[in-house]
Amino acid sequence: MLDKIKNCFKKDKVLYSFHAKEEMRNEEFGLISDKEICEAIMSGEVIESYQQNEPYPSCLIYGKTGKGRPLHIVCAYSETEGLTVIITAYQPDESIWLDYRRRKK
Repeated sequence: MLDKIKNCFKKDKVLYSFHAKEEMRNEEFGLISDKEICEAIMSGEVIESYQQNEPYPSCLIYGKTGKGRPLHIVCAYSETEGLTVIITAYQPDESIWLDYRRRKK
């Protein structure tokens, strides 16, 4: 799924949900730009997969921006439309995440 999501970014076939844009504007560690989202996706890895999500399968991607800022981005991918939807994006909190990849128990 990650390769398909990256391909959507290359082809400008990405939509941001209202929730994602709100989260990006109000991020407690500072505004997240569309450019940072793209950079993090391109350097990213899937750390959680939600294949049963409706209406489209989705995943949580961990990646870093060009300046090394860690980001988590939840993306859904529509196979029929060849489109990625950004559901939410945030800078992960180290008190909740180990190496930004695994949730602390």
